[in-house]
Amino acid sequence: MSRIGNSPVTLPVGVTFKIENGFMIVKGALGELKQDFDAKAVSFDVNANVITVKRSGDQKQIKAKHGLYRALLANMVTGVTKGFERSLIINGVGYKAIKEGEGITLNLGYSHPVNFVPPKGVTVDCPTPLEVVVKGIDKAKVGQAASNIRASRPVEPYHLYGIRYKDERVQKKEGKTAGK
Repeated sequence: MSRIGNSPVTLPVGVTFKIENGFMIVKGALGELKQDFDAKAVSFDVNANVITVKRSGDQKQIKAKHGLYRALLANMVTGVTKGFERSLIINGVGYKAIKEGEGITLNLGYSHPVNFVPPKGVTVDCPTPLEVVVKGIDKAKVGQAASNIRASRPVEPYHLYGIRYKDERVQKKEGKTAGK
């Protein structure tokens, strides 16, 4: 029995939920999100402002989809009410980020600057030259955009130069020591 799938999702005030043509659609103050789902595996029971996800059987795949669609629905509700945000820290001599139009330009020690244009529905901001903030209502798009920025220069373990998530802890390695 899925513990995640059985917990209900509460809709805050101003958020609407509907099902159309195999898609669950959530509208809120920040926008609208649309996600397809397997109608043969799950169904949605809406009572007032509480949504519960019901599964059609006890097969392993259906149980997995039960928890998956409940989690996706909860993320959609959070996205249209609060939004999602990922912060990245840039560390290195001469490394910096500059906001240019919709995207950013990263100077990361390469012979050329790295330009990043975010996908539709995602915004990128640079509060300081050493910090990048990725925001949006779709959790998957925000996470993927942050991952693509981080992949431009992953953190190396000896000096910790590179781009890392703000909450990421990188294990620093000890360098070579002189012979005795």
